[in-house]
Amino acid sequence: MNPLIEQTESTQQHIVKKKEKTMASQTKIKKPNSHFSLCTFLFFTVLFTIPALFLLRTSSCSSSTIAVSSSDTNQPPWSGDLQTAQFAWNRLDFSFTNPPPKTLKLAVFSRKWPTGPNPGGMERHAFTLYTALARRGHRVHVFTSPLDQSPETNKIPPVSDQILYPIIHSHGDAEPGKWRYNKAWELYQEENKKEPFHAVHSESVALPHWIAREVPNLAVSWHGIALESLQSSIYQDLIRKPDEPRSQGFNASLYGAVLPKILDEIRFFHNYAHHIAISDSCGEMLRDVYQIPEKRVHVILNGVDENGFTSDKKLRTLFRSKLGLPENSSAIVLGAAGRLVKDKGHPLLFEAFAKLLQTYSNVYLVVAGSGPWEQRYKELGEKVSILGSLNPNELKGFYNGIDLFVNPTLRPQGLDLTLMEAMLSGKPVMASRYASIKRSIVVNDEFGFMFAPNVEALTAVMEVAVAEGAERLAERGRKCKEYAAEMFTASKMALAYERLFLCINDQKFCIYP
Repeated sequence: MNPLIEQTESTQQHIVKKKEKTMASQTKIKKPNSHFSLCTFLFFTVLFTIPALFLLRTSSCSSSTIAVSSSDTNQPPWSGDLQTAQFAWNRLDFSFTNPPPKTLKLAVFSRKWPTGPNPGGMERHAFTLYTALARRGHRVHVFTSPLDQSPETNKIPPVSDQILYPIIHSHGDAEPGKWRYNKAWELYQEENKKEPFHAVHSESVALPHWIAREVPNLAVSWHGIALESLQSSIYQDLIRKPDEPRSQGFNASLYGAVLPKILDEIRFFHNYAHHIAISDSCGEMLRDVYQIPEKRVHVILNGVDENGFTSDKKLRTLFRSKLGLPENSSAIVLGAAGRLVKDKGHPLLFEAFAKLLQTYSNVYLVVAGSGPWEQRYKELGEKVSILGSLNPNELKGFYNGIDLFVNPTLRPQGLDLTLMEAMLSGKPVMASRYASIKRSIVVNDEFGFMFAPNVEALTAVMEVAVAEGAERLAERGRKCKEYAAEMFTASKMALAYERLFLCINDQKFCIYP
């Protein structure tokens, strides 16, 4: 016999015997303790998560190739049934100048309607999308919770302006912002009797699945799913200090809430007729892990007001002058925006910037937002400016005034609108290396920097960015703006949703172009 074969067989027998001994020794453990239970749970958690991530990685190449083909001069533009497209519809060409081929009556279920000065990401998405669709001439009816009691927010637009804005139906019997889906459903049924809606849209689970399964023309947008929440829990625990105890509720919530929620979602998600994923990676999770049929999953990235976020040198100068930031080319100003809480990654940013200051004296950090970490940032001294919550006009100055936007989020859920706003403002970005961001936003190394969500990795890429200098960062920013103008505008998002709703109403509109 071939000596190599004999050696291989001998090695295999040795491995088998070793496994048998290991299994035998494991059977002697009779009394499991809490540590063993936790390890067992984490083992199965990782066992469940890794294949899902592997599926996402292995399928990403083919999806990206198809999506980019429409802009590749060596290949014909993509065409076919839009229901089979496994890439973001934002990559396709839609004309905003041409009127809709059909005016639609659309029903929208949203838990909240943005009435305050600083609405959340989902509320901002809702307002931007539905306002754009209404201005396209569609009759948009939004069913939402009671608005606040200020005269401004409850003011009914003049009849001449109602065609430019969604019609808001806020249900009663609740406090402002308190959602009652059954009350909203009653309002919907009354309006639907007058004239049936062409399509129905739910923001996440605003419309519960036991009602949604009876609505065949319904599409639901997922701004985050439980499988992504599991990843977020893992990342947040990994940044604990060696001497910092794990929170008492961590194990209970992970085992008692998160994992069962994933299984529940996989089961009830099938009750929704159409699914809109707001990132390429979420679309793959819905297809590969949640097992939603491919023709029912559609990827449409969020968009932001392209008129509200632009490059403006005057705003840059004014912003820096107001904060006393230097205008010389050697100074690098980093910026971050959002709630100053742990899951937004501020523990990482705080420590990484503190280390950066030990090496570089020409760096500054400007933080827009409020929250528990506001006081901690003040410990870093005059090189850090805390602005508090900013309104949209103030955000314009913020984005223009910085050289690089940093988003150290620990939540790989959905797509943060701040990344898109920064890119539209002509700024490069630095973000956590999550599949959603890597595949849908920072798709080119020229657009910025990515890092593993830990202090060491963030510090390292910060040093690289600062060493590049302001001129090189500005060059990256110009390329970001070009890409964002094609992909992340409110117009492109609205046109993609419009085409989906047309497709839901009439199959002939499913064929592109």
